[in-house]
Amino acid sequence: MSAAPQRREEILATAAEVFAAQGYNATTVREIADAAGMLAGSLYYHFDSKESMLDEILSTFLDELWARYDAVLAAGLGPRETLEALVIESFREIDRHRAAVAIYQRESKHLLAQPRFGYLAGSQAQFEKAWLGTLERGVATEAFRADLDIRLTYRFVRDTVWVAASWYRPDGPSSAEEIAGQYLSTVLEGIAPRA
Repeated sequence: MSAAPQRREEILATAAEVFAAQGYNATTVREIADAAGMLAGSLYYHFDSKESMLDEILSTFLDELWARYDAVLAAGLGPRETLEALVIESFREIDRHRAAVAIYQRESKHLLAQPRFGYLAGSQAQFEKAWLGTLERGVATEAFRADLDIRLTYRFVRDTVWVAASWYRPDGPSSAEEIAGQYLSTVLEGIAPRA
């Protein structure tokens, strides 16, 4: 990778961390440039605006997430295995894009109103369809309980998985896959001892 694309990626990684810590609206281009160790004017060599940086951070994260989710959904797995694979891929994405996930969670609601970020609504609808469809298929095939409230279960699993971005650290004591395994054990087996 040549110096310019590598520097661009470094700036995006820095911007993602600053946006995640301070919030998009509260962050200035100067703060991003300072954190990246450059002059604010030099940052414009790589990006035309703060909004461009945010767009690239979020679209890169979502493109990678959907490439992985699409592979899971196309694999022809049973509903339980699909749910397990989606949870594991989610944690892998949190591991790779923790700051982007935090930004997405914090900012997506107000970004939806901006035409440039219209793709967020489509991604949210696609996400809901994939997870709800997996749960519905699991109930229909008796892989999951018949009395399962599918929408409530979807919200529970979605929120418990993705909120991990607020505390997960790649250099922590457990890998993304190990944490995903613990989450799956709790979701699929419960916390009470087996009778």
